[in-house]
Amino acid sequence: MFHIILFEPEIPPNTGNIIRLSANTGFEVHLIEPLGFKVDDKSLKRAGMDYLKKTDFQVWISLDECLNTLDPQNIYTVSTKGKSIYSDLTYSQGDAFIFGPESRGLPQTIIDKYESITIPMKSTGRSINLANAVSIVAYEAWRQNAFK
Repeated sequence: MFHIILFEPEIPPNTGNIIRLSANTGFEVHLIEPLGFKVDDKSLKRAGMDYLKKTDFQVWISLDECLNTLDPQNIYTVSTKGKSIYSDLTYSQGDAFIFGPESRGLPQTIIDKYESITIPMKSTGRSINLANAVSIVAYEAWRQNAFK
């Protein structure tokens, strides 16, 4: 399975939508503290609907703790500052994708530590909504693995 890691997520509806996505793709969701909301937040529950009950997601105190425990096959950071286009790489079960907080993205130190990927967009845009970005990358990885 693939891992979606949300580093310090801030907006509960985005996280709820990502949890809902994971319930339908089989991906695991990992949230890295501090969170910009409580996991019992109403808007998280509204966005995640009944999928919150069907999906396990974990909250970690640090990115290092999460990655050391998961020991992913490959680690990718997803950023507007990424070096490779997300669809140009080959993904394998067990890979992890790290996404940054909505207001500021991933710190450069994290981007530089792992292979960085980006989603192409027009230069006039600042960034793509977090839940949409996760969906784009998740479905490409899943497609490459024959939706298994």
